[in-house]
This record gives sequence, structure tokens and C-alpha cells, in this order.
Amino acid sequence: MTPHIETLVQQLDGKAEESYDARAELIWIGADAIPAVIDGLPSLGGFGQLTAIEVFEEVGDPRCGPALIGLLDSDNPTVREWAATALASLGIHGAIEPLRRAYRACLERAIPPDSTEPAGIRWALTELGARTPVVPPLTARLRASAADDAPGWPSAHFPEIVNDLADHAQVVLCAQFWRVDADGTYGVPGPRPDWEPDWAAPWEHLVEESRARSLLEAAEAPAGDDIFVALTWIDRTDLLRGEVED
Repeated sequence: MTPHIETLVQQLDGKAEESYDARAELIWIGADAIPAVIDGLPSLGGFGQLTAIEVFEEVGDPRCGPALIGLLDSDNPTVREWAATALASLGIHGAIEPLRRAYRACLERAIPPDSTEPAGIRWALTELGARTPVVPPLTARLRASAADDAPGWPSAHFPEIVNDLADHAQVVLCAQFWRVDADGTYGVPGPRPDWEPDWAAPWEHLVEESRARSLLEAAEAPAGDDIFVALTWIDRTDLLRGEVED
């Protein structure tokens, strides 16, 4: 550890250009910089901690696991979210129990499950093998028939997938649309129907409300052989504090 590396760590909290340059140099230094970033983490503000998380992910050093786990208790919801997804990206399986606690904390704070923080934690638990999304047979079959690198399902199947998920008691949270062609994959604007669920309502009500809203969205969605839809959905167990551990 050198004074220069320590200075770079503090610069992560600086203005955008200074922070970007410090981030790039720390990533270039690699594993030798990680202990200093870990030690300097508590002294950084939210912006600096988010940038430090990017350094951890780019360097890919598992020694940052305990520091990232510590950030799950941050007062900053974006820091908590980024720490969760970084733990999964780095394959830190020792983070499973802390992630479960972090998810329960989201529920206790009454953070809506379609917000980015609980979504990020669910993704992390799924990636680490601690959460298995419910994927009904028809939904799985339609996904398998899509191009291997497609980000979702052919948009023509959107209504079928919505009904299949609802028939299996799943609540669709959102849909994103993508165009896939020879030049790459591009986001496509889609309908954004207003929906503010009452998460205290009976689950069956949420399922049917989600079905109706998603079918309206499907009727207005972009279409074409090169358009794909990526859906996010949750199961009843994702709202039960005890069940998230199963």
C-alpha cells in the first residue's frame, strides 16, 4: 500500500472527472490496490462508495467480499443495491445469509418489491443459487425457442407469457423491450401503464391486477420479428420474510 494509492481512494469521492480518473487507475493497478480501497471505504461518501464498488467488480478480487457485505447495512439504498449485485457478480457465496437479511430489511422498511433495491437483492440471491424463480413450462418453452442471445421472449408471445405466469400465481412487475438485429441489441420504448399496487392486498388480487395491467401493455407493445420482451416477476414467497430463506 502506498500513499499514492491511498490518495487515489480518496479521490473516488471527488468531482466526476477526478473520480473517473482515480477509478481507472485503481482498476489498472488491480489486486494491489484492493486493501487500500477496503480500508478507505468507511471514509467515503455515497458517490465514492459506489465508485469503489465498481473498482471491486472490475478487479474481481474476492477479498472485497466482507467490505461489500458491510455495505448492505448502508444508509444509502443505492449503495446497498450495488453492493448486493456486486456480491453476486463476484460469486461471494458467503454473502447469501447477509443478502437474505438485507432483503428482509427491505420488506420491513415497506420498500415496494418492484423498486430497484429489492429487485437487485432478488437477482443476487438468484445468481448465487439461493432463490429459484418460478418458471412455468409454457414460459420456459417459449423462452427456449428464442435466439440464444436474445434478451427475453419474442414479443408476439407477450400475452401468452403473461397469462401463463398469472395462471401459476406470479405477479409481473415490469416489461422491457429490445430490438435484436445484425448490428446488436437496442432498447425499444414501450408502453408504461400506471400501476401502484397495494402490496398489502391479497396475493390473488395482485396476480389478477398484474395480469390485467400486463395484457393492456401487451396490446400496445412494439411488435416485429426482431422485437423481444424481457419480463420481471415475483412469487408470493418473495413477500414473506421467512420464505425468502427457503
